[in-house]
Amino acid sequence: MMKSNGMLVESPFPISIQEMKQRYLKLYSGAVNDVLRFKYNLHASSLPATFAPLREEMKMAGLAFTVKGGPDITTDGEMEMRAKMLEELHEDSIVVWDCSSETVTSQWGEVMTMAAIRAGCCGAVVNGIRDTQSILEQKFPVFHKYKSNTGMLGRFRMYHYQKPVLMGEVIVKPGDWVFGDIDGVISIPKEIAYEVLLAAEEIIEKEADIRDMVESGMSPTDVVKNGGYF
Repeated sequence: MMKSNGMLVESPFPISIQEMKQRYLKLYSGAVNDVLRFKYNLHASSLPATFAPLREEMKMAGLAFTVKGGPDITTDGEMEMRAKMLEELHEDSIVVWDCSSETVTSQWGEVMTMAAIRAGCCGAVVNGIRDTQSILEQKFPVFHKYKSNTGMLGRFRMYHYQKPVLMGEVIVKPGDWVFGDIDGVISIPKEIAYEVLLAAEEIIEKEADIRDMVESGMSPTDVVKNGGYF
């Protein structure tokens, strides 16, 4: 179950979202990517490699809450839309910002982080951040492209939210699963997110056997003959 606008919503997966999240956080994004490429033939699932965690140890997993915006000098209604967006954030969400190649302003900072945490949001993917020290003190996972002390009001604005967004070559829809670690951010279509979890867990187990073979002194050729890979 998760909360949306104060109401409990049934998990869209065979297990609870909390269990889903905890199990994904035990994985690494490379294993998830391998499942999507080789089992589902989804070769476009990784968000642009320029999105990096604010700290290397940061990991996040949850449901995509999408935001679209771009460079814009108009300000009418901007604060009201931001407030409404923050009020609609739900538990276990990851805010995914399509910023239209913006490279100047910050779209995320201290107060946005505070409001997101209060809503139960558990991460953000966004081009620019500021108030970095405060974000770190709040221990909120953020995957970003750059830091900037320039706020977005009068330079950049939100256009809409909770509609599909294009992140590099990946279409992210509201409710898709988002997972991020030191190697980047990956989006998994909601319809297969649970099956991808199971398959990635199998990879983790298999790789433990491969490591045992390598550590035993087995040659790479024999490792491959025994079902291993590199």
